[in-house]
Amino acid sequence: MTPTRPILEYPDPRLRRPSAPVSAFDDDLARLVEDLLSTLYSTSGIGLSAPQIGALQRVLVMDHSGDGTAPEVYVNPEILGRAAFGIVEESCLSVPGITGNVFRATRLRVRARDQHGTPFEHELTDMPAVCLQHEVDHLNGKLFIDRLWFWRRLLIRARAGRKKRGG
Repeated sequence: MTPTRPILEYPDPRLRRPSAPVSAFDDDLARLVEDLLSTLYSTSGIGLSAPQIGALQRVLVMDHSGDGTAPEVYVNPEILGRAAFGIVEESCLSVPGITGNVFRATRLRVRARDQHGTPFEHELTDMPAVCLQHEVDHLNGKLFIDRLWFWRRLLIRARAGRKKRGG
């Protein structure tokens, strides 16, 4: 595995930029996927998107095994369908120390490509479905805190402003 890369933290403005689709399935993409996986495995997280390490490309990785044995790579993911909506608790490596309840689908169908460019479709349920939606939000420049109740968002923004100012 390659060395880990720093994870951008809110309120870094790069987290708000939409990512570009991947068009070249080459060595650069392979390195990005390696970097994403090694960075993910250096944390307690279950998913990580390219924008979180400063690469504005539509790539995300997930591993729900708990022991790093089942990596999943999604390049240019598209959510085709959502079902079984509910409230789920989320957190984010880019928003450390914050958790919140978010309304998400717990079943979905996704189309993507693997790191070699091979297309696939998967049906995901429960936490993998929630995680994929969370990471796709990152690809679109959105954070899970944007989905929280208004007053909770204000509190988080105020705390981030104090942190940024060093207070």
